[in-house]
Amino acid sequence: MEFITGRHIPRRTFVRGMGATVALPFLDAMIPAGRVWSRIADDALPTRLVAIEMVHGAAGCNEWGATQNLWSPEAVGRDFDLAPTSLSSLEPFRDYLTIISNTDVRMAEAYQPYEIGGDHFRSSAVFLTQSHPKQTEGSDVYVGTSLDQLYAQRFGQDTPIPSMQLCIENINQSGGCAYGYTCVYTDSISWASPTEPLPVIRDPRVAFDQLFGAGGTVEERVLRRRTNKSILDWITGRIAQLRRELGPNDIQRLDRYLDNVREIERRIQRTEAQNTSGESRELPEAPAGVPDSFEEHTRLMFDLQVLAFSSDVTRVFSLKMGRDSSARVFHESGSDRPFHPASHHGAREEAILDFAKINRYHVSMLPYFLEKLQGIQEGDTHLLDKTMIIYGSPMGDPNLHNHRRAPLFVAGGANGRLEGGLHLNTPDGTPMANAMLSLAHALGMDDMDSFGDSTAELSLSMPASTLTSAGS
Repeated sequence: MEFITGRHIPRRTFVRGMGATVALPFLDAMIPAGRVWSRIADDALPTRLVAIEMVHGAAGCNEWGATQNLWSPEAVGRDFDLAPTSLSSLEPFRDYLTIISNTDVRMAEAYQPYEIGGDHFRSSAVFLTQSHPKQTEGSDVYVGTSLDQLYAQRFGQDTPIPSMQLCIENINQSGGCAYGYTCVYTDSISWASPTEPLPVIRDPRVAFDQLFGAGGTVEERVLRRRTNKSILDWITGRIAQLRRELGPNDIQRLDRYLDNVREIERRIQRTEAQNTSGESRELPEAPAGVPDSFEEHTRLMFDLQVLAFSSDVTRVFSLKMGRDSSARVFHESGSDRPFHPASHHGAREEAILDFAKINRYHVSMLPYFLEKLQGIQEGDTHLLDKTMIIYGSPMGDPNLHNHRRAPLFVAGGANGRLEGGLHLNTPDGTPMANAMLSLAHALGMDDMDSFGDSTAELSLSMPASTLTSAGS
């Protein structure tokens, strides 16, 4: 398998054992003789995509909150100050940050009088589709195909898993919610077609087992857990054989990857042990694999995505980080108010600032993920350079349930298609769909003429000399 001889390991290589299928990370030995890292990596691995929805708007989308720059920085262009904003934790990654301000998500608004009041139950379905959901409590749902699925259908079909959908809070994709809408609209951000919402995974154990084929049958899963073995214990012999055929750099890269797999599995096992110990839980309804800690749960989900990207098991993730009507308290944020009541701040300045603490806390989860991606080398660069992370909300001011000035930013280099280090402030009335269309083009879907209610492509670059006030 020494690549210098012309023999190489196929990129799509798995190490299999009883109930375990572990894909390998990108290794030097996977490069055919005569080719170079940068060429093979670029040819083989399109941009990875992560779409993250944080529900129910932001404090900075309120009129007063916008004057305080609680979400978007004041300066437009490159010389912007993140300190007053909820994005301040992203300062170390500002060169990978594209902030897109002042876009509207009008497809989430009520179109008919009988739709009034249903903003909570439409919004999530609109975020990645930018299409207006059909009001129904039955199975005849209709909205649009989401951006992540358009990408997965084109660039994810040659991976073992075309896409994965994750969530942090409990959802229930059945029955009606309120105002004539089925719960599937508020529970789903990924739509394979206008009529096909995709299920989400909340339990890190379920996501781990899906990624690594851990336990092909119920009996194998029971046996593995009863013996307290890692999935790696079932493939030790095969890994030892593989190591003998790799060069030093590949051995180091493989060992680091397997250490990460084992560490994540241990964390899941510790969570399960704690949650089945009989001690009281903060989330008594959650599966045993779900940590009570929001931060630990989110980090586990991010770590799983990094592993999946490094082994090319999938290139597309969506992550729904909350529910509009969530009563969860995020004590670590500095606010002791439940999320949904805090979002209804009554336009009171003190309450707006309190909700901004929660927004800031949620965004502060991202640097962990970005750092992990930056730490995975692939060819001549790292995974952060090869990833696009979309973070936003389909709602603007949560107190009014409006969809104007909705929060949106993008992180990562997207294989050189995003300049980063940029704050764009769009003209009033600009659809968020314009930004999504431009992001689709940056992902390589250049033939898309429109998306949702888009009216034009939005330029994702700006001359460095351009500096004005964002004004909102």
